Amino acid sequence: MLTAKDVMTSEVVTVKPDTAVQDIAQLLYSQRISGVPVVDAQEKVVGMVSEGDLMSHVGAVGDAPPKRSWWLRLLGDAPDTAENYTRSHGRTAQDVMSRKVLSVSEDTPLGDIARLLEKNRIKRVPVLAGGKLVGLISRANLLRGLAVAKPQQASITADDRALGDAITKELRKHPWGAFTNVIVQDGVAHLWGFIDAESERRAITLIAEETPGVRGVEDHLTFRPVYEG
Repeated sequence: MLTAKDVMTSEVVTVKPDTAVQDIAQLLYSQRISGVPVVDAQEKVVGMVSEGDLMSHVGAVGDAPPKRSWWLRLLGDAPDTAENYTRSHGRTAQDVMSRKVLSVSEDTPLGDIARLLEKNRIKRVPVLAGGKLVGLISRANLLRGLAVAKPQQASITADDRALGDAITKELRKHPWGAFTNVIVQDGVAHLWGFIDAESERRAITLIAEETPGVRGVEDHLTFRPVYEG
């Protein structure tokens, strides 16, 4: 079956525990992503920051978070109140991040990952190897994997993985191709990601087409969404 390694995003945008909240908000906006892992000096994942974590932050959004009713404050305990205050007023990633981080390995089947996301109502999960971050799986990655996989043969061969790695390695040399997701099945390279111009589409597909062993290329690239303020 398809596994995390076959569909994960290997070029993962991350932040440090001391990264400012405003910088995280700008990063999510500029990269068109909805969450980032927080990694320490040893590249160990210590938390996740999502759009949801920033929505109630005073410094990251225009309005202050709604105040709790006085009777709810009386019923609540001090640790919860202190944690809520820290998350809404903290200045860095370690203040606002979700510390309960679920993870998967490179060999985890897509079906298991889908059930993990659904059960815990999360949108993404880091992929670890030897305790270190090697990739990220989002719901979009799962959908791409399912779209590529053939019902009768939902697997990726070693040769397919080697081709995918070769294409990805070449794409990483260029800023317009570094974040393209590549899934190869039966020698056909499926390309996923955002582009800003048709010239980028052609350049990315050319890299895939010119990789020895690739039998065909399926272009799933789309234009980067424009967010209006």
